[in-house]
Amino acid sequence: MKGHQIGNNDMQTVLSSWVQAFGDALYSRALYQTSQPSVAEDLVQETFLAASQAFESFQGKSSPKTWLFSILNHKIVDYYRKQLKNPVMTESVVSHGEKGNILDILFDQHGNWKKKYRPQPWPQEQELLDDPDFVKRLRYCIKKLPAPWFAVVQLKHVEGKAGKEISQELGITPSNYWQILHRAKLQLRHCLETWMIH
Repeated sequence: MKGHQIGNNDMQTVLSSWVQAFGDALYSRALYQTSQPSVAEDLVQETFLAASQAFESFQGKSSPKTWLFSILNHKIVDYYRKQLKNPVMTESVVSHGEKGNILDILFDQHGNWKKKYRPQPWPQEQELLDDPDFVKRLRYCIKKLPAPWFAVVQLKHVEGKAGKEISQELGITPSNYWQILHRAKLQLRHCLETWMIH
């Protein structure tokens, strides 16, 4: 497309065809990454808006689908960067009726586990992962994480990215990354154990 002008009507026709061809796949990716339908819809809309604004710079070196997914990935990272700047989202969680910092919920002022939240022995990992009810509950607990924690868990344990890469993508320090990952794991364990003992 570089090297010649394309009219507005032609651009709209091409973009409309891209919406039809790739809209559902982009939405699925955004939903998978954020676990929030309204956020996923917004990110896809922002992706097509950005594509229309940068349409003349699209050189066809990659496929339209690859180009659109690249834009979407940037939008997702930007979304999580904004979430990480929100202290309420990163520090406050609601845990089975208890609202506050997950560390304050699980530990006393001396840093010891509170008796009712002390970790209990679990069955073997493979046995748990073969249990459909446990897997369903795990997915539920992951979706209940605050958005920045969800992002870190998703990037680390689902996409297999390294901590350094995640820190760079989200614009956080390595110590912030490890702190978020640690708190997310505590929240997941608490969510799962509360379900397992009932």
